[in-house]
Amino acid sequence: MEKGFQIDSTDKKILEILSANARMPFLEVARMVGISGAAVHQRVQKLMDAGILDGSRFCLNPKGLGYYTCAFIGIQVNLLSTSTHEQVFQAIKKIPEIVECHHISGKYSLFLKVFTKNNEHLKKIIVEKIQTIPEVTATETFISLEEGFVRQLPIREGNVFFFD
Repeated sequence: MEKGFQIDSTDKKILEILSANARMPFLEVARMVGISGAAVHQRVQKLMDAGILDGSRFCLNPKGLGYYTCAFIGIQVNLLSTSTHEQVFQAIKKIPEIVECHHISGKYSLFLKVFTKNNEHLKKIIVEKIQTIPEVTATETFISLEEGFVRQLPIREGNVFFFD
């Protein structure tokens, strides 16, 4: 976030509306907030410039595409050199079922979020794609039984967080 940038109550309202529906036209947002469409556009641009907003996008529903298994995989890497870690990372990026990769501290070097069609497909990804990377020394898989929730961070005005 841009140092010194403060979100006011109007910015907060705009963020709440757009985080619920990023496709809402700025003129409709303006009517809901009580300012002009141009003012909404300017404020959104300032929020983007400040690094608070990171664009808008459509989210694919994995189940709608036939991917019913969500899993998280911790990966241990042979840490002989920093290039080893980079080699594993580059190999992981080529596996399309892996939708997130986090570099973490602790027992694992990488923590992945994976969507697969079923458990057999998950096993194939682990055994044939991940565990065949020479620098991977161990994996541990956690299958998600159900997604409890996904949410954005609470919106902050000044130095105060606003929770629902």
